[in-house]
Amino acid sequence: VQDIAGLRIMCQFVDDIYEVVRLIRQRNDFDIVIERDYIQNKKASGYRSYHIVLEYPVQRIEGETKILVEIQIRTLAMNFWATIEHSLNYKYKGEFPDTIHERLERAAEAAFLLDEEMSQIREEIQEAQYIFAINKENQRKRKKRRDS
Repeated sequence: VQDIAGLRIMCQFVDDIYEVVRLIRQRNDFDIVIERDYIQNKKASGYRSYHIVLEYPVQRIEGETKILVEIQIRTLAMNFWATIEHSLNYKYKGEFPDTIHERLERAAEAAFLLDEEMSQIREEIQEAQYIFAINKENQRKRKKRRDS
């Protein structure tokens, strides 16, 4: 697919990626042509990201035409790995040795494990905040009953 525009959306958490995808799907001012979930189905290199290719209508002198736009949605950790892996590939002449491929795959997996760990930490913090809010509300109600 030959796209002429592209953008990258960086999310803090993997769950946020799927929320962004959901929001993109809800729009009706363009047509989604291709979706590729490289998070659930990572590439052999270890690359993870969510790609959406869409046709977006633009007005030109000749009238309306549709351009292809690729949107890449990934976490900060996924972007860190992909950016460095990409620059290493361009600087290296020839094919990487298998040992380098294996190390890059392990690094990609480490980045994904970091994403998962940060998601778990976020969930635990949100749960603790919820419990704290409930306890605070219960204390407020008890105090109100005592004072009345």
